[in-house]
Amino acid sequence: MIIVCQKPLKRLKINGITLFPFIFIRKSEDRENKILINHEKIHLKQQMELLVIFFYIFYVIEYYYWLIKLKNKHLAYRRISFEREAYIHESDLGYLQKRKFWGFWKYI
Repeated sequence: MIIVCQKPLKRLKINGITLFPFIFIRKSEDRENKILINHEKIHLKQQMELLVIFFYIFYVIEYYYWLIKLKNKHLAYRRISFEREAYIHESDLGYLQKRKFWGFWKYI
């Protein structure tokens, strides 16, 4: 389910976020942004594979690992395996149909 949530996402300076089972987007016109929605759907799949809670635990641990190592918030975020998989495949609208189980693993 896609929910438009302008103010909190604007404050965070992000266009979308997935908190299972919802995709929150900043602008209603982004409902038609197939690349953004596909990126967030990849995160939904990742979250389901890791039973949701383990996704968030692993995500935070990996973020802080990269933050300590790289000393840059944006670079740390972009190095997270879940984000790497989602960014690399967000333009491939058929990716989720051919994606292997735990597809993020090769980006660790």
